[in-house]
Amino acid sequence: GIGVGFLPGVPLFQMDPELVLEGVLPPLLYSAAVSMPTMDFRRELGAISGLSIVLVIISTGLVGGLLWLLIPDLDLAWALALGAVISPTDAVAVSIVKKTGVSPRVISILQGEGLLNDASALVMLRTAVAAAAASVTVWGVAGSLLWAVVGAAVVGIVVGKLNLAVRSRISNTTATTTLSFAIPFIAMAGAEAIGASGLVGAVVAGLITGQGAATYLSPSQRISDSQNWETIEFILEGIIFLTMGLEFHSLVTDLSDSSSPAILIALGVAVLALIASIIVRALFVYPLLHGLEKRAVRREPLKPHFEALQDRLANGETGTLAAIGTHGAAGKDGSEDVPEVPAELLAKHQRRLSRRKKRALRRGQSPEQRRSDLAARLRRVLADLDYFLASPLTKRDGGVIVWAGMRGAITVAAAQTLPLGAPMRSYLVFISFLVALLSLMIQGGTLAPFVKWVKPTPAPTAQERAAEHAELTALLDEAKEELIADCAASGQGGEQDELSEGSQGPRAEGHVPSQLKIIEAQRKALLKARDDHQFDAEILEDALEVLDASQVTVEMRARSLGE
Repeated sequence: GIGVGFLPGVPLFQMDPELVLEGVLPPLLYSAAVSMPTMDFRRELGAISGLSIVLVIISTGLVGGLLWLLIPDLDLAWALALGAVISPTDAVAVSIVKKTGVSPRVISILQGEGLLNDASALVMLRTAVAAAAASVTVWGVAGSLLWAVVGAAVVGIVVGKLNLAVRSRISNTTATTTLSFAIPFIAMAGAEAIGASGLVGAVVAGLITGQGAATYLSPSQRISDSQNWETIEFILEGIIFLTMGLEFHSLVTDLSDSSSPAILIALGVAVLALIASIIVRALFVYPLLHGLEKRAVRREPLKPHFEALQDRLANGETGTLAAIGTHGAAGKDGSEDVPEVPAELLAKHQRRLSRRKKRALRRGQSPEQRRSDLAARLRRVLADLDYFLASPLTKRDGGVIVWAGMRGAITVAAAQTLPLGAPMRSYLVFISFLVALLSLMIQGGTLAPFVKWVKPTPAPTAQERAAEHAELTALLDEAKEELIADCAASGQGGEQDELSEGSQGPRAEGHVPSQLKIIEAQRKALLKARDDHQFDAEILEDALEVLDASQVTVEMRARSLGE
């Protein structure tokens, strides 16, 4: 884009920043949210919220303060506005990280951060612009940020659920996929209408859609969505970075002083701002990871007590954590040598279980239903404990999180939303572009060798993935055998126009479930495993996609034979 922009005869190009913020980013963030497992997002919510909200606020203040010192005659409010523009990392740039073979936890954190930090950065930007014209209060800023996230989350949840409800009633795959293209804009418009963040609204709608798609949408709809949205993502990402390059020539000509010394000074300011943002990020990331690690280690002694309660529920007994006590849980081998749990931590989890029991009683659940719900909750808690203890985030992982926090298109687009009357506006926009360009070229261009040098926690090996695949296959086989046994016991089989596994024509005898019923039973088993957080999210998604493809194939064969 930069090369083409300086060619003779090519007119100056400038994209409307609102087109990027309201036309390009919502579908990109929605698509990324749909493909991000909600399980991973929830597990890493502590790190994601810290990076996407707290770090943005800190970075805005510190980097903005530095820019105020570096740029003469620039008011502090406008320096903070520029700091807010530079603060958010780019969700699109996270795609670079996925190719480096780092831990899935690192990718989840970076992807979740990129989904949410745009909203907090734009709130800080609007606050700084308002401060330049009038006074603002800390409580006003906090309230604006809270409403931007909470209000948008409510709208996103409503739009996401309506999306699933409406599209589940549409049988035409082309029509429902076309409707999906409107969802991020509906969520954005609804959130903006109540003064919340449209980008967060699109993200939350995407998370709700991704979580419920396997339950509400047909396999053909999910396959169509995946293929079409992948194409949309590719086109929009290309447009974003191409237009960034094309705008460079226009930004240079807009400067009041476009001489070489002035440009070199701007370049120096951009380099210092980028270095400062990386340092601030590092100073925030390492204490954050240390806190997350301490939290996981502190919870580790709870595991035997949860397992003991799980065993009691499996045996039809009732009980609570308080009944088991801080020393009364036996280990898996029957020994009593179980780590002591801090009384306040045990009491905290007991209160949570008590609140769940009260809610269940208000809903009129039977004792069996309450035990079933509690057992499911315990499975999720134990799976989360295993997840954090099995893949702790190391200092080397922290290095990757720091270096992979690249600035990109959102920085350029947000800078161009500065009011036309802002002092030194062209200069501030130019510096923002340089920061984004340097970040993508330096951090993005060196990320792969940086990962090789740092040696962070790698992605699961082929052997580890094969072992988990084997467990998943055993789960699918078990679901199939249970269905066959149930059909044999009840004397029911599949429909005559469906195909049984391995057959070459329509089914001719009952008592054996059709292939479609087997696929449905296996899908239910996979969704239950997902709800219980039993397997890696990516492996589960792969298995669901295979089942979708199998069901579409069976349905096509059945229609062909029927015709």
